[in-house]
Amino acid sequence: ADGEEMIAGAIFDADGTLLDSMPIWDNAAALYLEGLGHVPEPGLGRILYPMSMAEGAEYLIARYGLTQSREEIVCGVSAAIEDFYFHRAQPKAGLEAFLRQLQERGIPMAVATSSDRRLVEAALKRLGLLPRFNGIFTCAQAGAGKSRPDVYHLANCSLGGPDPQTVWVFEDAFFAASTARSAGYRVAVVRDPSADGDREKLEQLADYAMKDFTDFNGFYQQALK
Repeated sequence: ADGEEMIAGAIFDADGTLLDSMPIWDNAAALYLEGLGHVPEPGLGRILYPMSMAEGAEYLIARYGLTQSREEIVCGVSAAIEDFYFHRAQPKAGLEAFLRQLQERGIPMAVATSSDRRLVEAALKRLGLLPRFNGIFTCAQAGAGKSRPDVYHLANCSLGGPDPQTVWVFEDAFFAASTARSAGYRVAVVRDPSADGDREKLEQLADYAMKDFTDFNGFYQQALK
């Protein structure tokens, strides 16, 4: 079979996969605090990572004695994140050429993200990549996070609903890659520093592991096997 039959579609995670955007999620609260004249503690992003925005705001009030309301803090941190996506987020190395080569081979593509569609859409539009995709599908839309495969199935529908075994999911996070794999998709893991602690597990789980998107030939050879 030729490549077009072997690869019926590609679904890409956004943060840490398409976009080099994980640092903003670590740094947004720190940027907000610095703007108020506070010195953020080391590792603040890791502390806040498991919390909701509202819980994170409560933590900042208690830890730094902020006088702003929870709502003001959420808005301030959100504004820092929004500014990043709208003006500064950069693509992973080699991405534009990688997507072009898939498109030239007639392989449809979609985005499956846990993030706010507006942010991801703004970044991809600014980078000229938005037209490459059939759509952006969010966990909010799917009604479940990436511990369940709903968002991948939603994205797959936009590709024409091919058999998951002919569709590649590109992810950087172990739990998400594991979900996609369990749902029958083929998984390519893209390296992101935020997931380096899971590097070995990711490489064992993946059908293909890549440093970045400059590795089109290596990926495509593997995809045809």
